[in-house]
Amino acid sequence: MIRKSLISLIYEAASIQRWNDHIRPWSGFSELDKQAHKLFYAYILAKCEGEFDGLKLIEGGIFEFLHRVILTDIKPPIYHSLMEKKGGQINRWVMSQLKSRIDGLKGGFADKMTEYYENADYAKKEKQILKAAHYYATNWEFEIIYHLNQTTYGIEETKANVTKGLAACDTFAGFRYFAGSPYLKDFLSLIGQLRYQQRWSRTARLPQTFVMGHMLVVAMLSYFCSLEADACDKRLVNNFFGGLFHDLPEVLTRDIVSPVKASVEGLEDIIKDIEDSQMKEIIYPLLPPPLHDEIVYFTQDEFASKIRLDGKITKLSSEEISKSYNCDKYCPIDGEIIRGCDHLSAYIEAYLSIHYGIVSEQLKSGHADLFARYENKNIAGVDFGQLFDYFRI
Repeated sequence: MIRKSLISLIYEAASIQRWNDHIRPWSGFSELDKQAHKLFYAYILAKCEGEFDGLKLIEGGIFEFLHRVILTDIKPPIYHSLMEKKGGQINRWVMSQLKSRIDGLKGGFADKMTEYYENADYAKKEKQILKAAHYYATNWEFEIIYHLNQTTYGIEETKANVTKGLAACDTFAGFRYFAGSPYLKDFLSLIGQLRYQQRWSRTARLPQTFVMGHMLVVAMLSYFCSLEADACDKRLVNNFFGGLFHDLPEVLTRDIVSPVKASVEGLEDIIKDIEDSQMKEIIYPLLPPPLHDEIVYFTQDEFASKIRLDGKITKLSSEEISKSYNCDKYCPIDGEIIRGCDHLSAYIEAYLSIHYGIVSEQLKSGHADLFARYENKNIAGVDFGQLFDYFRI
């Protein structure tokens, strides 16, 4: 069972501002956006490493996200000092704060999170990858704010700490491969632009969210819904990364809102063709060829449920996947679940703003239309009607 309190906690990260004692850009520097960028780095670093457990990687990313949100905005030197001296006690306190929110999740989620923090040997390689991803995402931010803070006290010490922390992550071969690849760094820098692309850009809204953070929300919601659907491991991993990458083409086209796409017959197909050509021209040259096929699987027909059968991509319903193809060998992905979570994310964004008193006709109509679309709806055994009812006004 996915609880409202867990979903609400995810969105608290959108209000936690990073580097808030420094001069910084006004957009894209929330904890939600940073954690999203971190997971993109983790995906690429893991692919550079080659041998890793995909499920442990994404679960570790979610565990660390929830851990950080509970502890809110503690300055990194203080945070690391506290964890070094009192890490066990802090971890147990965090778990106590999360208990009521994660109780009832399938897949042994709570037990896995406890194991992740209490057993140093559990997911050891994945922890190394996530640590490096954290420092790379932090360094990406710091390179932006450094030039704005030349006169800020302690800025050179912060620079030295970031550099030292990044150097200490050189503990696996994939780190060195990535460090020597300007193309992969350019890819992740390009993706970083999604941290500036505002959601619902035509209306005032609180809290403001950006495409990058939205992609992580969709990824995590897709993972939790996949647990509810008793998905196999590969399906869990695909649904998470499918959610994480689902808006990747928007870094090239920006967000073209649904009413515009629907305003002219055939326009949505034309936009899709442009996105595909832009991906081939700009994105794929930055990635090694072995990654192209998987990125295509995640981003083309991203809301179609599909499997790989006899070497070919076959589109099916999520119901059919659950019934006959819920097995790693079929490489299943639930575009229908990802689409439902994409809409749920937009619906909650509208709900939160209305709840905070920032209301517009666009937000009200969007919220009402999405509720009507998902009322009593079930996808692959997941009660989306209940998830939408949590945030009914």
